[in-house]
Amino acid sequence: MKILVLYYSRGGNTRTLAEKIAAGVTAQGAEAVLKSTDEVTKEDFLEAAGVIAGSPVYFGVMAAELKKVFDDFVGVRKKMEGKVGAAFATSAHHTGGKETTMMSIIQCMLIYGMIIVGDPMSASGHYGVASLGAPDEGGAHDAMELGRRVAAVAAKLV
Repeated sequence: MKILVLYYSRGGNTRTLAEKIAAGVTAQGAEAVLKSTDEVTKEDFLEAAGVIAGSPVYFGVMAAELKKVFDDFVGVRKKMEGKVGAAFATSAHHTGGKETTMMSIIQCMLIYGMIIVGDPMSASGHYGVASLGAPDEGGAHDAMELGRRVAAVAAKLV
């Protein structure tokens, strides 16, 4: 079972968080497919039992590069129904809009018909995983927990 961990990262922090999430997916026994917005294909979406998408905060929403993926792949939207979706975000400021950014990602996933999960109670129990800059030890833990949760829920649905 494949879980797509999709990200846009300009400075590397979001990629680092994505790598921690992918490690959690793998620890749960699923295959993590780590792809940037430049690398992802429609086939990656279709083959995945779940998608965990992340972005740095740009004006309180996801980066245009990630939004473009959702826009460009709208043709496979109905085939994504019932798959698991989750979000993550990074920012350069402690009040930098991470939750609103995750909600913008979650909105796209809901329109795709996906089943949304947040991070588990063993992490923060919120909308998804976020970090201020590169993930610290707590952020890395939460990221792994989100990856594990998505893989576990997807396994139950497959």
